[in-house]
Amino acid sequence: MAVSQISVFVESRPGHLKRILDLLEQCSVNVRGYSCSDTGDYGITRFVVDRPDMAMKALKEAGVAVTESQILCLKLEDDPGELARVFGVIAKLNMNVKYSYSLISTYIAVGVDDVATAEEALNNQPVEFVSQQDLQA
Repeated sequence: MAVSQISVFVESRPGHLKRILDLLEQCSVNVRGYSCSDTGDYGITRFVVDRPDMAMKALKEAGVAVTESQILCLKLEDDPGELARVFGVIAKLNMNVKYSYSLISTYIAVGVDDVATAEEALNNQPVEFVSQQDLQA
């Protein structure tokens, strides 16, 4: 069960990220999690939002460089070693975790090369998958 992630190419200058967030607010999109990474003059901000269709539409109409991809979103128990256990399952698949970040509560977003295969492997683990609909609560 994958969820949508929106990746925005942003300039590393004051106010650019705020402009993106303002666009999301204007279309009543709630940010449920995000990650920013800087590569010098530019960076990538990844968002998990409650209404990705509305977010993509608003950002594209504003001329923002944006892409949408599918990621896993898991709700882990708040116990020591849970993150290591999940990443261990993915490592046993000989799959690299390209990035990960936390969301609201103890939700984490995990980007991997093959979402379906990782999801299948994690189905037998004590984790709860988070759906796009769950993020709208």
